[in-house]
Amino acid sequence: MSSNTPQGRKLIAGRAIRWNEARASLAYERGLWIRRTIADSLREAAQHTPERIVLVDGDVHMNCRTLYAQANTMAQAMLSRTPAGSVVSFLLPNWHEAAVIYMASTLAGMIVNPILPSMRDRELQFILEDANTRLVFVPAIFRRQDYTAMLSRVCAQLASPPEVVVLRGDDTRGHTPYESLLQPLDPARELPALNPDAVRMIMYTSGTTGRSKGVLHTHNTLHALISQIREHWLVEPGDKFLVPSPISHIGGSIYAFETPLLGGTTAVLMETWNADEAVKLIDAEKCTHMAGATPFLQQILAAARAAGTRLPSLKLFVCGGASVPPALIRDAAGYFDRAVVTRVYGSTEVPITTVGATRRDEARYGADTDGRTGLADIKLVDHNNAAAAGEGEICARGPQMLVGYLHPEDDIPAFDAEGYFRTGDLARRVDEHYVVVTGRAKDIIIRNGENISPKEVEDILVGHPHIAEIAIVGVPDPRTGERACAVIVPKQHPGPDVASLGAFLDEHRVAKFKIPEQVVLVESLPKNDAGKVLKHQLRATLSGK
Repeated sequence: MSSNTPQGRKLIAGRAIRWNEARASLAYERGLWIRRTIADSLREAAQHTPERIVLVDGDVHMNCRTLYAQANTMAQAMLSRTPAGSVVSFLLPNWHEAAVIYMASTLAGMIVNPILPSMRDRELQFILEDANTRLVFVPAIFRRQDYTAMLSRVCAQLASPPEVVVLRGDDTRGHTPYESLLQPLDPARELPALNPDAVRMIMYTSGTTGRSKGVLHTHNTLHALISQIREHWLVEPGDKFLVPSPISHIGGSIYAFETPLLGGTTAVLMETWNADEAVKLIDAEKCTHMAGATPFLQQILAAARAAGTRLPSLKLFVCGGASVPPALIRDAAGYFDRAVVTRVYGSTEVPITTVGATRRDEARYGADTDGRTGLADIKLVDHNNAAAAGEGEICARGPQMLVGYLHPEDDIPAFDAEGYFRTGDLARRVDEHYVVVTGRAKDIIIRNGENISPKEVEDILVGHPHIAEIAIVGVPDPRTGERACAVIVPKQHPGPDVASLGAFLDEHRVAKFKIPEQVVLVESLPKNDAGKVLKHQLRATLSGK
């Protein structure tokens, strides 16, 4: 460790990452970290199973040979433009080209940085500058947004702008056309040897408080993550994952890019979410797995019923990323022919912190808990008696966790002295092995000194006959400190009022102090691309900030 490396970090391939020798050795001993990388897996797949389909994107069915050939050629083009270790960003929908870019970046020893295509000038300028991106891939036009023009504007504001590569469009306006990076170089460049402990991905958090932070993952943290999926999620070679979640989120990226090569699966990509089309794709492609937030499960269940199919090929649906009503899990599990339906919990920093409840003998835990822990070691910490009895903040560590943030100073509040990541989420244990997430620590509403968990009340009220969606947030109140405000998307008008909610919760024997004191009816709740309700936006609006 060099003298200028931040304490607790180790310099690997030019990047300082968080490092604990004892935990690293244990991960290697258990085979969760290995000396190979996914680049080796791609080469071997192209050699041994060249015709196996790894990606389906509409009419495009990409096999191992084609993915490797295109990624190899593009990797050499990347190295002709920027040295190994550089950051390559992409703002792309769920398109097959993203897999080529992702694998090319890996083969070239670059660090890939997926960015949500919903980002606009301000957020994009911050990320490209913060990550020091050297190549950025964008669509020419997507959902009526002109990305070519946006990148021209953004790059004009950067002191050291990246090269912009444009996909699926003829008018690149001076930027580089994607196809030009698929032209073989003569002579071919030698690709670098890869260190499996080197940073492979930077993925930015949503930035709900303060600026977004770049989460660092290595080849090995992602390998451990896929090892956990193979062990706990009923994955077998030949399975197919429907991937409607954005590939720029950690979930979408691992199902689209990692699992096909490390698990022998196929990723069926959806450019735009449509539940009716998803049902058709699952039946037509015989998809076995799907993961997504609550809205995905709600809508696909309704669409399957409307289409008269019970999705017989589906083996597993894992639901996370937002508040998941237990009744929804039970309803879906009862309707689908063979699918195990379970809640899970995780984050970009510690993906798949819990693996759900996927065994037949633990089906009852799939709805009422967020599952058991997998690789992650979890402790629940009650800071200054701020949580309800039996609750605590989830602090987690494991071989699939981040190796720090891009800026080491961001690590200081995020990790405790034992190396646990402080998630900011509250939970309690059930029957020792299972965890129930009860809400965000910052989401807790403190009314007259009493702590109210919004998630507890939301899970009950989502069963109200006149409520389509609900989010409960705390609003400043001069008398009680805070009051609970229920923001509701009604099923019909007029929607429910405070009295209606009070009567419903009283029937469910909920304490009086937990009943919302205010109701606001809206047409829709603000959400991110993964379907998670953006409560900070609701709080800001209701508080007049």
